[in-house]
Amino acid sequence: MADHVLVVDDDPCLCQVLEAELTSLQYRVTVCASAESALSRAALGDIGVILTDLKMPSMSGVELCAATVASGCGAPVVVMTACGTTESVMAAIRAGAYDYVTKPLQTTELTVTLERALSVRALREEAQRLQSVVDEATFHDMTGTCRQMTRTFDLVQRVAQSDATVLVTGESGTGKELVALAIHARSARAKGPFVAINCAAMPEALLESELFGHAKGAFTDARYATTGLFLKAMGGTLFLDEIGEMPLSMQGKLLRALQERTVRPVGVDVELPFDARVITATHRDLDADVAANRFRQDLFYRINVVCITLPPLRARGRDVMTIAQQTLRRCQLGRQRVIGFQRNAIEAMLAYPWPGNVRELQNAVQRAVAFADFDHISVHDLPDGIRDFKTVRRRGPAARFEIMTIAELERRHIARVLEATRGNKTVAARILGFDRRTLYRKLEDQAFAASTFAPSRKRFTAAAAR
Repeated sequence: MADHVLVVDDDPCLCQVLEAELTSLQYRVTVCASAESALSRAALGDIGVILTDLKMPSMSGVELCAATVASGCGAPVVVMTACGTTESVMAAIRAGAYDYVTKPLQTTELTVTLERALSVRALREEAQRLQSVVDEATFHDMTGTCRQMTRTFDLVQRVAQSDATVLVTGESGTGKELVALAIHARSARAKGPFVAINCAAMPEALLESELFGHAKGAFTDARYATTGLFLKAMGGTLFLDEIGEMPLSMQGKLLRALQERTVRPVGVDVELPFDARVITATHRDLDADVAANRFRQDLFYRINVVCITLPPLRARGRDVMTIAQQTLRRCQLGRQRVIGFQRNAIEAMLAYPWPGNVRELQNAVQRAVAFADFDHISVHDLPDGIRDFKTVRRRGPAARFEIMTIAELERRHIARVLEATRGNKTVAARILGFDRRTLYRKLEDQAFAASTFAPSRKRFTAAAAR
């Protein structure tokens, strides 16, 4: 399909010339004398691009463009015309033609146009493939096929059936709240409320009031009683995001609530029972915080009944593109015309480390959709930081990781420096941070051969004397 051209023209002489020319350029060519027969042939699904004349009896090239788009065969159409500015050409473009070439045909122009059309076909197929991967890999609004995410999905399914307290850890932007939502959606509490709060976003006094509620007049501006989130989440799930940022004094109150399964609103003397599953999340290393006395050890054990750790996006490989395609599909719901990514954009996105994780990727795709001039996002549509990111690429045998001793590593490094200095030991010693005596001793110990580091023994000897 990648090199199969369907030529459509009612002029047998032109068809014969095009078939010979394209065959010599290593294309596979099929010739049809009418648009109707071309549609039947394209329906078989192995045509890469259709090259058609505009003016033909019965069905014109414009009608063929419209019929090809309607059939969904996916082959882009390039039209041939004697004049590149005619209304019929514009009509063909509006009907779905990819591009046009003018007669008399120039081999270079025709080849470039066909290659561009075939590239577009390949990009569209890649987008469709990614979309099918997204559909298969989507789990409660999360997407991933890497081993870490597959294990995460399995763990979510298992823990959802219990009421165990869950701690979700991972870098900011990895989707911790989505995990909490997935657990809630698959649990017996799915019909109950899902209530979320960011513990880092509120001062301690306000956080206590939000979680436990308060009575009228309990403090200044408490003009009426308020029900806390623990009670609002009755029969459902309470999600405490960024629990690692919670003040120590507040941690003790939370611990008592989790142990006793009751809360005491501010300004009230009675304990009120609650029935809500508690899921917590943090980007911090709570083990280190416990060791540094920044987080209560007893609370840590209480919330860490089941721990789910989300991997950073940079460790998820091709998941970058499945998430990008999922985000692109959501943009398409807003009637955006962008359908995929060009190869240079894919390479840049896979090379970038994504410090902001999934959230940064989603924002980058949304921005690219807004800036894209064509139906596929190019590297130039991506944010500057992604487009300009450079990776250090090692080539050749050195790119393979080798297990070796420190002595062997040192020997190889000295050899490379001597080779770079063309055997000049004074310069090599200065680069290596040795004095010449130390370098001579290492060379004797490691039995370096002079011929290894210079084009000739004579040149090496002369250099060594300097």
